[in-house]
Amino acid sequence: MPKKYIVSLTETERELLQAIIKKGKNATKMKRAYVLLAADITRDRPALTDQAIHDLYQVSLRTIERLRERWVTEGFETALNGRRSEPVRQRKIDGQVEAHLMALTRSEVPDGHDKWSFRLLAEKMVALDYVESISHESVRQRLKKRIEAA
Repeated sequence: MPKKYIVSLTETERELLQAIIKKGKNATKMKRAYVLLAADITRDRPALTDQAIHDLYQVSLRTIERLRERWVTEGFETALNGRRSEPVRQRKIDGQVEAHLMALTRSEVPDGHDKWSFRLLAEKMVALDYVESISHESVRQRLKKRIEAA
């Protein structure tokens, strides 16, 4: 079956990959560089088959296929360095909000209630503008961590 994604490197790209291999600092980048160089069709000798690359560098066939695809569809940099991960969401409960939560648990319970519930605490935190929104489950988890740490 003919390959759908063909790797044809420029001279500059080839030199950059060889420099990465020579430097020898990042194992993942080095492995990707070896695979891309082996899969390159513009070299003096023919490109190696995926099976030959697999046997030579102990990289799975699927990884080789994905690397070829990424090189063709997303470009040289993404193929070499991988995709950027999504930024981590900012936590709603930081130290200051946690301090407010702890103080709230020790405060007087609102009229009509026997004790603080997680839902009641969450609603009160929003009402007092400590947070824009928060779920009762977040309140539960934070209080559980606080109790375990004590």
